[in-house]
Amino acid sequence: MTATVDSKTRQVEIAPTDNCEDETCKTFVLHNEDHTLGNALRYMIMKNPQVDLCGYSVPHPSEKKINLRIQTRGTSATDVLKQGLSELTTVCDHILTTFETSVVYYKEMNPSSESKEHPEPMDT
Repeated sequence: MTATVDSKTRQVEIAPTDNCEDETCKTFVLHNEDHTLGNALRYMIMKNPQVDLCGYSVPHPSEKKINLRIQTRGTSATDVLKQGLSELTTVCDHILTTFETSVVYYKEMNPSSESKEHPEPMDT
């Protein structure tokens, strides 16, 4: 199973299984990703009470991919991954909205700072 952004680029694939034959344990390979997504996604997935194990590894520092392992109690690992991605997107959207609102508020409270796009360096 692969999910693609376009027909030429693999983004997510399921690694060949070693000893799990059911849907509750899978290793996903996320291409063009690193610790930034890996750790945040691991955290979101581990909050799910149906998850026994979720961990990730970067196979080699020069490879731009992570291996994400998910083991659950009776729930599809693929569904858990989708839910984790959805919840992480919601959190990121909230952070972005909060940041943008704070920038607008700051500019309203400090109108003189708008004219200074690039502050002058301080003399030492």
